[in-house]
Amino acid sequence: MSQTLYAIGDVHGQHELLLDALALIALDGGADAQVVVIGDLVDRGPDSCGVINTLMEGIAAGRNWTVLMGNHDRLFETFLRTGGITHPKMRPSYTWLSPQLGGLETLASYGVDTSLPEAALRAAALEAVPEAQRAFLAGLPLYHESESCLFVHAGLQPRLPLAWQTEDDLIWIRDAFLNHDEPFEKLVIHGHTAVEAAEHKGNRVNIDSGAGFGRALTTVVIEGTDVFTLEEDGRKPLTPKG
Repeated sequence: MSQTLYAIGDVHGQHELLLDALALIALDGGADAQVVVIGDLVDRGPDSCGVINTLMEGIAAGRNWTVLMGNHDRLFETFLRTGGITHPKMRPSYTWLSPQLGGLETLASYGVDTSLPEAALRAAALEAVPEAQRAFLAGLPLYHESESCLFVHAGLQPRLPLAWQTEDDLIWIRDAFLNHDEPFEKLVIHGHTAVEAAEHKGNRVNIDSGAGFGRALTTVVIEGTDVFTLEEDGRKPLTPKG
C-alpha cells in the first residue's frame, strides 16, 4: 500500500486558511497524518506570527509535520539575524520591506510599529519576535523526500544531483526548473511560483495557488505518484497536463 502524504502550498501569513487546511487533513487522514508545508510561511498575509505559532505548537505536540524553508522565510530570518533586506535573486528595485514582498505585514503581525524608520525596525523586531520562533525559522530544512516524491519550495536545477543543489536553487529557482519537461528522479512537489490553481506537469506539481495574493491555499494528497487536491467535499484527482 502506498504511503499517504499531505502537502500544503505557500501559506504567506494566511493563518485562517492554514487552520482550515489542517482541519481538512485531520478529517481525511486523522491526527497522525504526515504533512509537508512547502515553505513561504510568512509575508503578505495578515498573521505570519500565528502561522509560525500553529506549526511550532503542532510539531511540539508530536504531529507528523515537516515545514520547509521558503525564500520569504529566509528573507525574514536574515532580517532578524543581520538586518539585511535584499537578495541577489530579487528584483533590484525591491527589498523585503517593499509592499510587493510583504515584510511589513509580517512585522505588523508581531505588533511592530511599521511606521518606524527603517533603521529602527530591526531592533523592534528583535524585541517582538520570540527567540524560539527565530530558531525555528533558522532551522527549517530545504527539502523532504518520500519514496516517490521530492518536496521542495521552489524547485531544483535539472540534471544536477540533489547533493549539489544550493540553497538558492532550492528556494529561489524559476525558469530553469519550470521549463524542464523531462522526468526528474522523483515527482517534485513545489510552490514559489504562484498559479491560479494547482498544476500537475507530469514531472512536477505546483501547489502555490496564490494565497499570498488573496486566492485559495492548496492542499494535496499524495499516494505513490497519484495526486489529489483536498477540498471541503473530498479528494479531487489532479492529473498531468502539459
